[in-house]
Amino acid sequence: QVQLVESGGGLVQPGGSLRLSCATSGFTLAYAGIAWFRQAPGKERERVSCMRSDGSTLYADSVKGRFTISRDNGKNTMYLQMNSLRPEDTAVYYCATNGAGLCFGTVRQYPYWGQGTQVTVSS
Repeated sequence: QVQLVESGGGLVQPGGSLRLSCATSGFTLAYAGIAWFRQAPGKERERVSCMRSDGSTLYADSVKGRFTISRDNGKNTMYLQMNSLRPEDTAVYYCATNGAGLCFGTVRQYPYWGQGTQVTVSS
């Protein structure tokens, strides 16, 4: 049974940093395509970043240079390091995975999701 559990969200001031974690089980993280999505109030869920099984990554233009996706296969955990946070980064953040080892851009292409963690950037 595939499970993903996020942690690490919270309230941070603009310019600050947070690291989100997603503990996984029920599948081999090294072979999976993994992604972080976010959803702000009144907006559609959007992909922030993804990592293919070969380790290559993609980022949304809005977070490029500020966010970093990574994974620790030994700990079965994926991460999203978020630096230089802005108020517009405020959203619920979700980790997701697919069995194809690839990066997909749409929600429907990821069958497994975590429950989400709130990130609020405000002074």
